[in-house]
Order: sequence, then C-alpha cells, then structure tokens
Amino acid sequence: MDSSFFSIEKYKIDTIRAVDAKFEAQKIAFAPLAFQSVRAMIETGILREIDNAGENGVSRAELAKKCNVSEYGVGVLCEMALGMNVIKLTEDSSSSESEKFVLGKIGWMLLEDDLTKVNFNFTNDICYKGAFDLLDSVKTGKPEGLKVFGNQWTTVYEALSTLPEKAKKSWFEFDHFYSDIAFPEALPIVFAEKPKTIIDIGGNTAKWSIACCNYDPDVKMTIVDLPGQTAVAEKNAAEAGFEKRIGFCTGNILSAETNLPKNPDAVWMSQFLDCFSLHQVTKILKKVYEAATENTNVYVLEPLWDKQHFEASAYSLMATSLYFTCIANGNSKMYRYEELVNAIREAGFELKTAHHNLGSNAYSLLVFRKK
Repeated sequence: MDSSFFSIEKYKIDTIRAVDAKFEAQKIAFAPLAFQSVRAMIETGILREIDNAGENGVSRAELAKKCNVSEYGVGVLCEMALGMNVIKLTEDSSSSESEKFVLGKIGWMLLEDDLTKVNFNFTNDICYKGAFDLLDSVKTGKPEGLKVFGNQWTTVYEALSTLPEKAKKSWFEFDHFYSDIAFPEALPIVFAEKPKTIIDIGGNTAKWSIACCNYDPDVKMTIVDLPGQTAVAEKNAAEAGFEKRIGFCTGNILSAETNLPKNPDAVWMSQFLDCFSLHQVTKILKKVYEAATENTNVYVLEPLWDKQHFEASAYSLMATSLYFTCIANGNSKMYRYEELVNAIREAGFELKTAHHNLGSNAYSLLVFRKK
C-alpha cells in the first residue's frame, strides 16, 4: 500500500467509545441546523467580527450592535458555534454577562480555507434544498432534487446556463477549484509527447483548452460539450485570442448523433467521467475508441477517493457523490481507482501510466491507449 495515501483500513474497524459514538450521532441528527447556523453567522458578519476581535474576544452585546442582530439571535448562534468548536470562550469568561468569544481553528477554516469555502457555498447554493429528495433519488435513479431549479431538466448540466447567478457562481467555483489546481502539473505530462490536436471532452468554460493554447503555440483544440457550455466556451476562447485554435463539437456525448473528430493525437477528459455511470463511462470510451488511433493518448483527470492524502479529502469526495445522486444526474459518483480503470478497460483501452497526487487536491491523471 502506498504510504502517501490515507489508509482505507480505518473503514474496517469500529473502535470508537459508545459515549463518543453518541455525540457523533447527535452531530448527524442536527446537521442541517448546524450548517444553517454557520451560514447565518457568516452572512450576518458575526463570525468575521469574532475573528476581527482577536485574542481579546467580543461580547454578545458588541456583536449585536456591530452586526445589527438581536442579542438573542447572537446568543443562540454563538452557543451552537461553541458546541461545534467553531468559536471558543476567552479564559476570563466566567458568566454569561462577562463571556467573550474568540475564533476557533474550525471557525478560521470556515472563513479562510479555500476548500472549505468552496464546498460550503456549493452545498448551500446547489445541494441543500434538493438534498431533501435524496431518498427518492436513490429509489428512482433520477436527480429528484434538481426540481428546485425547475422541472424541465433531466440533468444539472442542461440547467447550468440558466441557474440563478449565485448558484451558477458556486457551481463553477466548485468545479474549477478542484481540477484547475492540477492543470500546471498535468500540462507537462500531456505535452511531453507534443500533441498537435487534442479533443477536450466536457470542455466546459474552455479553461483547459485555453491553458493548452497558452502552453503550446501550435496545438489545436476541439471542445466537445452541450450547447450551453460550448456557447460560453466559444466566447471565452475568443476573448483569450484563440478563436482560430479552439474549435467546437456541440452535442451530447452519449447521443449517437454526436461524432468525435477522427485521429486526434490526444483526448482529454478532466473531472468529466464522474458525471456518468460506469456503464456510460464505458459507452463514452467506446466512442473515443472509434475516433482514436493506436498512438492516441487518452488522458483522464479525476479525484479518486481512495487515492487521497487525507481522510478529509476522501470524505469530501464521498459527499460529492450524493450531489450527483440527488442534483446532477442520479446515477454517477466520485469513483475509486479500480472501478474507473476497469470501466475504461471494458471499452478496449489499457492503462499506460497513472500519475497520482497532482495539485494540492491530489488528482490522478490516468493515461490510456488502445489495446
């Protein structure tokens, strides 16, 4: 076992004390209220004011005045935050009249850690209301929670261009935060073999294609995506000055009518295959197989939950799978290494190399070729 990855052996043992297990169970029981209490503290500015107070701390009355919230409101939120260790009391807080609040390490993460902020906003703006329909989604295999954004969509990807601006912002920040961080380490690997033509499947806003054009002056890109996404990508490509080097193939990759350009030097899929079931992954790769030559490199960039440095990262990916279940499409998830590799092998490819731990979010870049 590679020591750079956290050990999944922890999932095989259950050594927690009963009293601690009971506390953890209460955290789950009250999780929606806990989440919304933190959101309220962030939106009202209470958490930031506690941070600004530093080691001296700040009282309920002071917070109420600064944040235009009643002392009662400040009190119930801060008491819950104490219970979650988001904030702490100063050493001289001996009574409710003298208590002052200071920011805890967890509170700092909620305010300043980019990963936490992206996940928090994504959960609130995209997942929270729809998560109530998770049970139905598991039963039907459809994203039942997506209806909070409208009844006309079958997947979230069709709805992206029409989402409310705040939700759209949170979705794209979540999507880009993870994969974009790995791009600088992925580019030298992809261009080591000097590809001249690359198909970027699921190119989204064209970030990868633009990065490739900036990296190599000769490469030509073709973005394959749904109409709403290619419209945005085309605009971004033009603004970057690459309208002559970035082309487009608009359509649903699962549709029989969508044909990929033939004989590319490389095919790129960044955080794309987790948007599909394993059966669909194989179907997509069979289409890639038809377009590829024996020398085409197929690059798959994915965060695999069993190839993470830290347990917290694996937890985040497991939670993201539930977003796919109830909001995105109803049938995909964040995959483990072997299950994704096996689905691609079924399409006729063999794994050539696997580069793990790319970027601070521990992405894996898997490189395939035809058997």
